[in-house]
Amino acid sequence: MKFFLKVMKALSDANRVKIIKLLQQKKMCVCELQGALGVAQPTVSKHLRILEEAGLVDYKKDGLWVNYFLANGKSSPYAASLIGNLQHWLNEDPEIAELMKKAPFINREDICRN
Repeated sequence: MKFFLKVMKALSDANRVKIIKLLQQKKMCVCELQGALGVAQPTVSKHLRILEEAGLVDYKKDGLWVNYFLANGKSSPYAASLIGNLQHWLNEDPEIAELMKKAPFINREDICRN
């Protein structure tokens, strides 16, 4: 039950759900997520850490960039199931719909400063 609760708690925050929905569109760095959500960088990093610990998000370093993406679900069947279901859930929600419209146009070269 411990792993189930970790996944459910990770998805109990609106910004973390928004991060999952954004990462359905493409890999993103912290500054891209920050720009999309309009929250501070430390807040985004904290949310990503919680999602990562729950097995929902993973990352890979690419030079100066750290790219975050949806995990493959191997670490948790609960995470895998919810990642799959979230592909279909909340797409009609106004906040999510607006984020999905913006996602393709979020460009790290335009907003990130290294």
